[in-house]
Amino acid sequence: MENQSLFDALVLGLLEGLTEFIPVSSTGHILLAGHFMGFQSTGKAFEILIQLGAILAILTVYSSRLIKLLLDFPGDARTRRFVYGVLIAFLPAAFLGVVAHGFIKTVLFETPKLICIMLILGGLVLLWVDRLDLKPRYHDVMDYPLSLCLKIGLFQCLALIPGTSRSGSTIVGALLMGTDKRSAAEFSFFLAMPTMAGAFAYDLFKNRNVLSAADLPVIAVGFVAAFVAAVIVVKYLLDYVSRHGFSLFAWWRLAVGSVGLIALYIWG
Repeated sequence: MENQSLFDALVLGLLEGLTEFIPVSSTGHILLAGHFMGFQSTGKAFEILIQLGAILAILTVYSSRLIKLLLDFPGDARTRRFVYGVLIAFLPAAFLGVVAHGFIKTVLFETPKLICIMLILGGLVLLWVDRLDLKPRYHDVMDYPLSLCLKIGLFQCLALIPGTSRSGSTIVGALLMGTDKRSAAEFSFFLAMPTMAGAFAYDLFKNRNVLSAADLPVIAVGFVAAFVAAVIVVKYLLDYVSRHGFSLFAWWRLAVGSVGLIALYIWG
């Protein structure tokens, strides 16, 4: 890593785990924090690779559910439709992510003002959606039709802009398409698995020639911190959003985005 410390990696890893599965943009948070901390990683790889900790966190919490899906897949049409739905939702962002990878990493990731603006805009959208009198038609992720999964996947493409939030874009898309809050958040969890795993594998491949053994301790610390923090969030998030909705996350986005813009204006 170009300019970093293990303490920086710990802080950013905790931030990644705490924000990955809530609609506030984990990438936006760690890029902004890294900017003001002076943290520079080789090829911006750290910010992507520590997501493996969050991936393993959701695999751990959902292990029994995933094993059941695996066992039921051969003989249960409902299970197969759900798995196919997650894969269909994954494809649009995967395609665009590969095509625009260089632009995303070298331009969008390096524009903190854009991140702040997207945090604010996303917060306003969350407040708007949270106040809509929506009438959910889908209450169980297992009953999502494939067409709905594709539409949610298209919404996920918005998250290629840092500060938008992968979970935020998929949850908002799902709510507008007729799901309830709990199942929207849960589908976002499942969709995170192939999306984050794909991003991790592709970024590792793209940076295979620039990363070195010296980068491993920093990535390892960030990974462990992200895993621990993400386990806590995944265990309690669904119950929280079922009772309280998303307004807290919206106000948090507005606060972070506004403070970030002020800090950029003062310190650059």
